[in-house]
Amino acid sequence: MNEHVESSERAEVILGELALSGRVAVADLAERLGASEMTIRRDLEALEAQDCLRRVRGGAVAVAGRGAALPFATRRRLGWETKQRLAARVAALVGDRETLVLDNGTTCLAVAERLAGRPLTVVPLSLHAATVLGERTGVRLILPGGEVEPVELAFRGSRAVESVRALHVDVAVISGCAADPAHGITSTTLDDADLKRAAIAAAGRTVLVVEGDKLARTATFPVAPVTDVDTLVTTHDADPAALAAYREGGVDVVLV
Repeated sequence: MNEHVESSERAEVILGELALSGRVAVADLAERLGASEMTIRRDLEALEAQDCLRRVRGGAVAVAGRGAALPFATRRRLGWETKQRLAARVAALVGDRETLVLDNGTTCLAVAERLAGRPLTVVPLSLHAATVLGERTGVRLILPGGEVEPVELAFRGSRAVESVRALHVDVAVISGCAADPAHGITSTTLDDADLKRAAIAAAGRTVLVVEGDKLARTATFPVAPVTDVDTLVTTHDADPAALAAYREGGVDVVLV
């Protein structure tokens, strides 16, 4: 990257690092992004104004704390065009009249937009996706029930896990906070990890959809190993070594 990289792209990298480590340093970000330290400081100032982080001497810390997921609205606007490309490819992998569990998160919300109106049976793991799918005829919606997380509107808790675990569906579409091949799919919260694991167990095949940089990340709570994934849909900028590890695990890799 260089000084001409869009500020939104730099913001995505900064917030991604904060979500996993809880702290970023100006010097490290400048080196990684190929930008000046002054540019990085301006980025941090802009993100602080949006309540996405808190600036400290030499860098910034996450408002929510180490390992916490960023706010849904923040994540939704970051890399939205990339998520649309990923979503289009995932939607093409789902056949009409199939049944599927659709994960929570902003990437899967983009998938929901692509699936809306098609003859499918969908179990969405968030009310955001359920709303998008329910606004048009075609999709048969089945909600898992249980507690709903405020703002994120993701289902969570034992009732949601048990209801998903009792299903038999054709495909689970899973997104993730991190998917380093050595550690598999991992999540920033225990509830999210449990529900993702139940969705994978209920499905005949699993499609993992993540941006390329998440293949170099590991979060706190394990979800599933690489071998539980049938198809990985990711971006061209993913680490070649990570892609090779997925392929060696028998995963079909699709790049967009």
